[in-house]
Order: sequence, then structure tokens, then C-alpha cells
Amino acid sequence: MKAIECKEILSYRFLSNVRYAPGGKRAAFVVATANEEENCYEQRLWLYEAGAVRQLTDLGKEGRFVWLDEDRLLFPAVRSAKEKKRSEAHEEFTSYYVLDLRGGEALPLFTLPFAAGQIRVLDEKHFAVSGTVDKRHPELYAADDETRAKVQKEREEDKDYEVFDELPYWFNGAGVTNGQRERLFLVSLEPLTVTPVTELSEELLGCAVLGDEVFFAVNRRAPRLPLKGFTLRARNWKTGETRDLGQHPELSFAGMEAVGDKLWLSATEARRYGLNENSWVYTVDPADGKLTLLRAEETSMYNSVGSDCRLGGGRQHVPQDGSLYHLTTREGDCLLYRLDADGRDTPLITKPGSIDAFDLSGDEALLIALYDMRLQELYRADLKTGEISRVSYFNDQTLADRYVARPQPLNICSGGTEIGGWVLLPKDFDPEKKYPAVFDIHGGPKTVYGPVFYHEMQLWAGKGYFVFFCNPTGSDGRDNEFMDIRGKYGTVDYENLMDFADAVLEAYPQIDRARVCETGGSYGGFMTNWIIGHTDRFCCAASQRSISNWLSFWGTSDIGFYFAADQNAGDLYESPEKLWARSPLAYAKNVKTPTLFIHSDEDFRCPLEQGLQMYASLVDRGVEARLCLFHGENHELSRSGKPKHRLRRLKEITDWFEQHAKE
Repeated sequence: MKAIECKEILSYRFLSNVRYAPGGKRAAFVVATANEEENCYEQRLWLYEAGAVRQLTDLGKEGRFVWLDEDRLLFPAVRSAKEKKRSEAHEEFTSYYVLDLRGGEALPLFTLPFAAGQIRVLDEKHFAVSGTVDKRHPELYAADDETRAKVQKEREEDKDYEVFDELPYWFNGAGVTNGQRERLFLVSLEPLTVTPVTELSEELLGCAVLGDEVFFAVNRRAPRLPLKGFTLRARNWKTGETRDLGQHPELSFAGMEAVGDKLWLSATEARRYGLNENSWVYTVDPADGKLTLLRAEETSMYNSVGSDCRLGGGRQHVPQDGSLYHLTTREGDCLLYRLDADGRDTPLITKPGSIDAFDLSGDEALLIALYDMRLQELYRADLKTGEISRVSYFNDQTLADRYVARPQPLNICSGGTEIGGWVLLPKDFDPEKKYPAVFDIHGGPKTVYGPVFYHEMQLWAGKGYFVFFCNPTGSDGRDNEFMDIRGKYGTVDYENLMDFADAVLEAYPQIDRARVCETGGSYGGFMTNWIIGHTDRFCCAASQRSISNWLSFWGTSDIGFYFAADQNAGDLYESPEKLWARSPLAYAKNVKTPTLFIHSDEDFRCPLEQGLQMYASLVDRGVEARLCLFHGENHELSRSGKPKHRLRRLKEITDWFEQHAKE
């Protein structure tokens, strides 16, 4: 049996966005693959019907779609020569094509004069569409060709400059967002008419369609992005009438769905457990906007199980027959539950692993899932019996005759709290031999590791390493109280992690204690920086997209101006010492561990300067250090970075381990 190699990630297929057609007889989904030569990813539409799957498109650019009706798919694409020319000139437009499953090529339907986001089909000639506009040219979507050309020329002349007058001024994965607004539009065909629904001074937070009305939530966009408060309105897309359904200044909006004859809205006051607090669910009376609390559970309604083998998303909530079916993260698994109108939350699919996206049709569900230590596949689930059957086999050949380490569970008690984790055994494990090991720490901190396929971990196990990982205090998967580590970064979580490492070494004496490596990204990068400043027990470390200084993070990260204060229970102005006390850079003088730093110059979540500061402090003190900087990548390098960059990142880390953990 062969070991999994680094480059094999280029042959994996990633599934996303499964959606049933209105009649429920068929469904479509997206399959993505890496194109190493072009250093990009290609996405194609596939069809599920009569228990089998088949490919629908082959240009490699079809990553989003909606069903126009039972037989026709609507998707945005750049296909014609004119569209390609406009795209290369960075013009703002979105062209939609229709693919009829009864035969024929995809045909153009309409082109919108802005960068469209989510689209909802009202009927075959009317749509609700979200789109991004620039406050400096707010009516550009309605301008003539001459005006648009003039603005385009001005932007080209100003491309070397950025002017900021808002906070945040950039966002990870989106670049500079200063002045951009997400607006809601109603689109009619024959003739093409685009009507703005929200005001330029507002930011669209979410929308849902109920009957003849589009319900939407907005907040007032000030120079500093408000963290709480929204206004709920409804627009009748047939008559044009708009109704105001009230303001909610105390709530932070998280999402909204039309369920039965009401709206169900997710929101939090963020008073009990801070900004990471799991939302409660309210029902909204569509007549007057009155909110009634429905679900006050402390657990999540989404997937936060980590993996580096996904690309694209999909539905986390699906309304059907007066109930809301939703994903929820419990310990290290993502499961499917049903929330009913009486507030009962019932588990439906509890198979260990991760449901990454799903959709429903009656008692049948289609799941895109990471099950049984496989890569993503499509599964059919019978909601009455709970029976699950695999539909697709996209990745079987890739993993054929490959060693896939099975997670061995290991639970410990640390500081009075049970902490769950897993251990991967090295390939060709011999209990009489000694092995190096890698301790991998997840990001977030409000995410989880689970018993699912993780390419980097399997790579290291294949190279003869034990790999171990856990979910310390601060992780998701339990209630709000467990995830709340505000003001406690580097304390109880650090204790949990070190206790887990001790337990692994005790349970597996085959691990050579002198050859244990440590790594992590984002929060895991913060913790890596913290660990090397508080212990030299690891032979080497790899700190990825990390935080090292909460004070500078406050003013440079896209979320820094609120996340730093919230998570440290301290204020930049009145109690900066609290931020500094929880900053790994404050303890850099203690570092002895050889450390590799991985960072990207377009990481606006944990900006480059965070890694640079920690790297510089080690070099300044004569500690062995190396920094690998990736141009044009952001915080998602390890998950959706360009294929060649992902290979180089993993090679850098693996080579660092090999260099310092060899016998």
C-alpha cells in the first residue's frame, strides 16, 4: 500500500452546492478540480437523476447555478468573445446562461451591469439579485456605455492609489472593499429592467422570498461598520410596494429563511458570550414584523468541521413543510437536524463525519459529505429510516491502494473539562519502533477537528509520523460556554493542548519525545506562536497565517477593530495591557524552538505584519527561523489557494519537519 503524496491533492475532486430541481426528480451540483498547468481550479455542473450522476458542462467555469424550472438551469458565465474582452478589462457585469436538460447548448438569457451575487428566481422573467456597487459611482449600473467607459478609464488611471474613509477598508478574499455596498435589485426581462430595492447608504444583510414579497434585512452603513442592529423590510415584486417591518438595534443578524407562512430569523444579542455567540432563532410575523423566540439552544446551526479537501460551499439550512432542516456541529462531527415550529430540534442524520452541504426533496436528502475517511462524495439519505447510500465515486481511484490512517479517538480530562481528540498512526506502524510526530492545532478558535479526511495529516502519516489533534476549550461543537475564551487566550486552551500532548505521549510510547513537531494556522498559528514562547518541548514548529500582536492586529485586520477587543476582553484605549498580555510577541524573548512562518501578502484576516513581527524577533535573537511569503494569496491559502502554491506551502512545512525531526 502506497503513501499519500503531496501532489495527489491536485487529483482530488471537490463537490459543492447540491440543489434539487423544483419537482425533486433530479438535482445538480458542482465538481471542482485543480488545473496545475494554469494554476487554477475548474468547476463543472453535474446532474443527479435516477440514482446516477452525469456531467453537464465542460468549460470549467460553472461554479454557481439556480434552477429556473424543473428542466432548466440558470448560471453565470463568461463565454462569448465580447464577454471575455470585458472581463479582461475588469468591467463590472454578470452574464447568465440557460442550460435546458432536454437538449441543446447553454444559451445567453440576460446580462446585468454589476457584479451579481446571490440570485433568487421569482418566476421565469423576474429575479431578486444581490450585487456590489461603488458609492463613488452609485448609479453606474444604470449608466450608458459612454459613462461606463469614462469611469473605467478613471479607475485605470487611479489603479496605483487607494483612498480609505471607512472601517473595515479591506476584507480577506475580496481585497479593498472601501466604498463598496451590497444592494438588492429586482430584475425583470423583456425588456431588461434593473430596479434597486435597498438604498446606497444601506448594506444588504440577507433576504428571503415569501409569497409575492421579498423580505430583506439591512443596516445603516456608517464609516465604521456597525456590529449590531438591522432593519427588516418587505418589497412586493409584483406591485412595487415596500413595507417597513421594524428595527432591531439590539440584535446582530445572522440569516433568514422563509419557513411555512413565516420567516425564521437567526440573530444574537452577543451580550452573554461575545461576538462568537451562537445565534438564537426567532419567528417573524410577515404581517407586522413581530419577533418571537423559537430556539434558544446554545449549539451551532452550521458546519465548522475543518478539512483542506473542500472547494466551494452549499446549503446549511433548508426549509420544508413548516420545519427548518439544518446542519449542526457536535463534538467533531457535522450532523443533520430538523427544527420544528414548536421549537423541537430533532437529530436526523448522525453518522460520524462531516456533512458539508445538503438539499431536500420530501423524505430524501442529498448530502455532500466527508464520510468513512473518504474524500467528498455525494450520498442519498432516507430521512425516515436514516439509511445512507453512496451515489458518487469521484475519488475512489485517487485513494486506491493508498494508506489512509484511521483516527484513533483519545479523550482526556484537562482542568476539569473533557477534551476530545484523535491520533493517526504512521504508515507501516511497528509498535517496537520509535517515530516522530506532528501536533496539529486548528484555527478559529471556534471550529473543530474531527474524524474526517485531511490531506496534510495523511501526508505526514504516510511519511512515518504520528499525527495528533484535538478540540481544546474555545472550540465549537459544544455550547456557548465551552467556546468562550474571551480574555483567556493562552491560558485554559494552552493547558488543554499541553495536557492532550502529554496524554498522547503516554498512550503511544512509540513516539520519540525529542522528535515532536507542532503546527497550526490562524488561531492555530496564534497558539503556535504562544507555545514557542512558553515551552521548548517541540523540536520545531510551523506557524501559519498567525496572530502575534493583538495591538497591531486591531488596526490592520479586516475584523481586528472589533475581534481583538472582544476576544481579549480589553480595550485598545483604556486597557491595552490586556491585549499585550495575550500577545505571543510579548514572550518572544523566551523562544528557542526553530520555527517556520507561512504567510500571504493578501491575508487581511491575519495580516502579513503579524508573521513578520514574530519572525523578526526570532532572527533578531539568533533563533533559527524561516519565513515563506506567498504573493497573491490570502488567509485561505491552505484550503483554496492556487494549486502550485498549496503544494509549495505543504512542501515547506514537510521539509521543515523532516529537517528537524530526522533521527
